[in-house]
Amino acid sequence: MVRKLTMLATIGLLVLSTLAGCAGGKPETKPEAKPAEEQVIKIGHEVALTGDSSMWGQSEKNALEMVVEKINKEGGVLGKQIKLIAYDNRADATEGVNVARRLIHQDKVVAIIGPAQSGVAIAVSSVTEPAQVPFVATTATNPKVTVDNNVLKKYAFRACFIDPFQGTVAAQFAYTDLGARKAAILYDVGSDYSSWLGKYFAEAFTKMGGEIVANEAFRSGELDFRAMLGKIKPKNPDVLFIPTMQKEAALAMKQARDLKIKATFLGGDGWASPDLITLGGSAVEGSYFVNIASLEDPEIQDFIAEYRQRYKADPVMPNPIMAVDALYAIVDAIKRTQSTDPVKIAEALAQTKDLKVLSGLLTIDPNTHDPVNKPAVIQGVKEGKFVFVKKYVTK
Repeated sequence: MVRKLTMLATIGLLVLSTLAGCAGGKPETKPEAKPAEEQVIKIGHEVALTGDSSMWGQSEKNALEMVVEKINKEGGVLGKQIKLIAYDNRADATEGVNVARRLIHQDKVVAIIGPAQSGVAIAVSSVTEPAQVPFVATTATNPKVTVDNNVLKKYAFRACFIDPFQGTVAAQFAYTDLGARKAAILYDVGSDYSSWLGKYFAEAFTKMGGEIVANEAFRSGELDFRAMLGKIKPKNPDVLFIPTMQKEAALAMKQARDLKIKATFLGGDGWASPDLITLGGSAVEGSYFVNIASLEDPEIQDFIAEYRQRYKADPVMPNPIMAVDALYAIVDAIKRTQSTDPVKIAEALAQTKDLKVLSGLLTIDPNTHDPVNKPAVIQGVKEGKFVFVKKYVTK
C-alpha cells in the first residue's frame, strides 16, 4: 500500500511540474551572456602621442583615462563600460585622417575626442562627415573646423573657444576691468592668427565705445619693432594689444618699455609659454593675456589634485581640460538619447545646453557647433610667473 501511494505521489509531482513548465508557454532558460563587445561603448581619441605636440597629447590621454576610470567605477553609461581607444596622429593631417578611418571603420567607435590642431581637425572632417560619426576637437580654434564656406559640418564640434570670441574677451577685459578707453594694436601682418585676432579685438573694443588710436603691423620674422612703437607712443594708449606668439610679444614689450611706453600690455593665447617671461624679463610684468584654461583656476583644483596624485606631475594646460570637457559632452549626449547611434549622438551634441564640464558650463551653438559664451581665462604675469586673474565670460 505504501509503495502504491509513493508511486501515485511521484506521478502527481511529475504532472504538476509539467503543467508549471507549460504555464509560460516555454520552458525557463538561463539568459545568454552578451558578447564582451556589447558591454562597452567605444570612444575614440585622436591625439599626438609623439612629436613636438606630444607633451600636450600625453597629458590629454592621461586625463581621459583617469576620468573614464571614474565613470566606469560609478556604473558606466547606459549600464555599459566606456572603452577609450587612442591612436597617435603625430599632429599631422595625413596621420589624423588615417587614425579617423581606423577608429570609425575598424574599431566602430561612436564618437571621437580630438584632434587638438585646427589643420588636423579640418582634414579629419573629410572622414567623419561621410561616415556620420561626430568628433569634438579639443583646442582647434580655427572657425573652419566646424563651418566651411558658410556650410555647417554636421559631425564636427569643438570644446574650445574660437578666435572671434577670444578677441571679444580681450576687448571686454581691457574696457571693463582695466578701464581702458584708448587702445593700440601691434600685429604680425603675415600671420592669419595675429591679423584676425587684432581685427576681432578692434571691432569689439570700438563697439563698446573705445577708440583704436594706432594699428601698426610688422612682417613675420621681424624682431625690431621700434619704428612701429615710435608711432604708437605719441598716441598714449591705455592698453597695447599684441596678438602674436610669445617671442614677438616679449621682444615688443621690452622695446616698448625702453621707449617709455606706459600702456598695459595685453595678448592672446599665443603668449602662453614660459618663453614669454624668459625673453621679456621685467618688461612683461603686469601684462595680461587670454587663455583657454589655467592651472590656477580655482574651479578645477580637485581635478588638478587628482591628476597630480595619480601621475606625480601637473597636467599640461589647456588640452587635458578641453579633452575632459569633450568626453563629458559625448557622455551627456549618449545619456540624453539613450543611444549609441553616432547620428543621434551628433544631433544631441548640437543641442547641448548648460552642461557642467570642467571649465564651466557648456552650451553648443547648433548653427556653428562652437561653445556659446564659454569662459575664457585671463592670466597675468606677476613676479616672474603666470598667475590666474579671473575667469571671463562675454556678455
